[in-house]
Amino acid sequence: MNFLALNEQNANNFRILDSENQTLKKMKEASLVKYYFTKYFFLAFGLLQMSIGGIIYLRQGESLKGQFAATVFFTLGLVFVSLFLTVSSRIKRVAIGKKKITVINPYKSQRYEWDEIKFLRLMPVFNLYCMKIRGKKGKIYFLPSEECDAIYGLFPTADQLVFKKDK
Repeated sequence: MNFLALNEQNANNFRILDSENQTLKKMKEASLVKYYFTKYFFLAFGLLQMSIGGIIYLRQGESLKGQFAATVFFTLGLVFVSLFLTVSSRIKRVAIGKKKITVINPYKSQRYEWDEIKFLRLMPVFNLYCMKIRGKKGKIYFLPSEECDAIYGLFPTADQLVFKKDK
């Protein structure tokens, strides 16, 4: 009897997960390649700079010029790694629909209604969105689904941004 109840409960859980996956498929989300590239770019670039600094020090360490170049590259690497440690925890995967926003974490997805969003801004220089949720501290940064497209008409098009001068 317990085995049958357990199997029925597992089947219900799979149905719930399947319905969540169906709703996530209808929502807009950035590609995983863009997400992981953005999240780990500073770490990879910082480690590259530090390894270049180490190679320069091993090959040219006797001269003052070589020591200076190695110190500059190693310091740049440390700056980029510290930037990674600061920024990477704020970059999230987000799926956006017409009625809700889902922040996708590896173990749990959090759903928010549009009323719970305090602000949502496009940062065009970095091609990122910045979002603040009411009652939560800290901002969430996420990538758009396509190249700087407006999400469901939230932001005006370029034609609407042109202001006419009064004569």
